[in-house]
Amino acid sequence: MKYRLSFGYFTLLADNIVEVIIDDDVIMSLEMVEECDLFFKTHILGEFGMLINRINKYTYSYEAQLTIGSYQGLKAIAFVYYSDKCKNLFEELNVARAYDHWNSQLFSGLDLGWQQALNWLEQELLPDKKQVESNFIKECLKGR
Repeated sequence: MKYRLSFGYFTLLADNIVEVIIDDDVIMSLEMVEECDLFFKTHILGEFGMLINRINKYTYSYEAQLTIGSYQGLKAIAFVYYSDKCKNLFEELNVARAYDHWNSQLFSGLDLGWQQALNWLEQELLPDKKQVESNFIKECLKGR
């Protein structure tokens, strides 16, 4: 089921997986992050995963960078990118939030990454799977 929020679309791909597509040229604000939180609290029970499908260009305010992804029940985040610039932005966001220990992975949308991202999320959300840090975060923390 697809839902329209003030800044983009959220699609429930499964009971516990949400695809997020932000509109072009949006600057994600703290209020928009709070709108995300309300959506998750309203539509998802328990642990869930986000598939961030970055098909558009958008940015995050400083406040949004500090709070995005701090949703209760969020177990895994799959980032699908379509350019090196978008990949770098996701990596920077991961580094900025390294101490949150996100369980996240990057996938190239140009290499069938959307399907790989969905498959990865499904595996991460298996009931007996324990949350682990992404290899990327582990490597970033080692370098500090």
